[in-house]
Amino acid sequence: MTVLLSGNAWVNPFLGALESAQIALGGVAHALGVTGESHGQPAWPWAKRLAVEILLIDAGVARQLALALAATGSALLLAITGLFWRRLRVVLFGAAVLAAWFAPWPDSSLWLADAVPTSFQTTPFTVAAVTHGAALYARNCAICHGDTGRGDGPRAASLVRWPPTVVGPLLGHRLDGEMFWRVMQGMQAHDGTQTMPGFAGRLTDADTWAILDYLKVLAAGGGVQDGDGWPVPVALPALDVRCGAAPAKPLADWRANQRLRAVAIDTGGPPREDPRWQTLLLFRDGALPSPSDAARWAANGDASCVAVTPGAWNAFAGMAGIDAQRFAGSQLIADRDGWLRAEAKPGDPAWANATLLCAAGGGRAERVAHTRTDPLTSLLLRIDAEPVRYVKGGYVH
Repeated sequence: MTVLLSGNAWVNPFLGALESAQIALGGVAHALGVTGESHGQPAWPWAKRLAVEILLIDAGVARQLALALAATGSALLLAITGLFWRRLRVVLFGAAVLAAWFAPWPDSSLWLADAVPTSFQTTPFTVAAVTHGAALYARNCAICHGDTGRGDGPRAASLVRWPPTVVGPLLGHRLDGEMFWRVMQGMQAHDGTQTMPGFAGRLTDADTWAILDYLKVLAAGGGVQDGDGWPVPVALPALDVRCGAAPAKPLADWRANQRLRAVAIDTGGPPREDPRWQTLLLFRDGALPSPSDAARWAANGDASCVAVTPGAWNAFAGMAGIDAQRFAGSQLIADRDGWLRAEAKPGDPAWANATLLCAAGGGRAERVAHTRTDPLTSLLLRIDAEPVRYVKGGYVH
């Protein structure tokens, strides 16, 4: 994780506001007919965008840009006021000119980056997409990028440029839409030499988005295996949930912004339900309990809500960095905002040795320091006190 120094905490809301403003501007441009669509979503109409990934790591440039925007905004406000206040019109117009003239704009290369029509496009992160993307990645990408996404595939050494690893902050520093564009259109070195072929003729749009979802799983799992935790925050993937004998419903509708505990069940009964969260039971595909069994569990006060989307077991195991064959007994906790945060290994039902995989302190995954309360309460208090702050294309936690 990357964390800003407390003295630069203002950068978090500033970058978030810039990102929201860009997305809103693109939406307005599309609504007004200034731009059309690209790959089924509104296209970004300009060749440049704000480089939040640079502003994130250079607080000096971010501060200079913030002052320039404030000065320019003040100049505009003064000029508008002058239009309606005749007595002070000359003074207000003069002040507006001075404010605009002395606005400390940094060099454009420090806060603008090249954009593509799909820069701000994205799709939901889902279990179904992860499952589909895993198969596509194995067929189309692993030969160069490696089975684990570390850029060590059998063909990697023969390429003009060694493939980058996704096990790290790379995905957090790249907009989803720009990753999509590079997969579809390919990549070239500065001299024009092709460093990655384009897959526009081999993969559909949905295929490409599915591969990008699977890359997020590879990045998360690889970070855990390296002992560094998740390199970027990981959201709960969308899936369907069935509770007892009731019809299945989307996870988001069932969870309703409550904490979630995901428990991998292989043999034996489910854990007791707990009022501090909603429990989601993960079963190996094809081994789901019958609705009548789940209804009986609910009557006994046991957890009874089951992930019914095929592939959920493998998706959560991948994000936890655990081989699917050894995933039984593992537990994961997601916070109220839907971010996965902590993991307990098999045999640790009390969370006494829980690992905080998404922490604000940065660096390696952390063991939770217990207070006078029980280990689980310490963990939940820590998670609540450190909410995830995330800006895509430059990230903050």
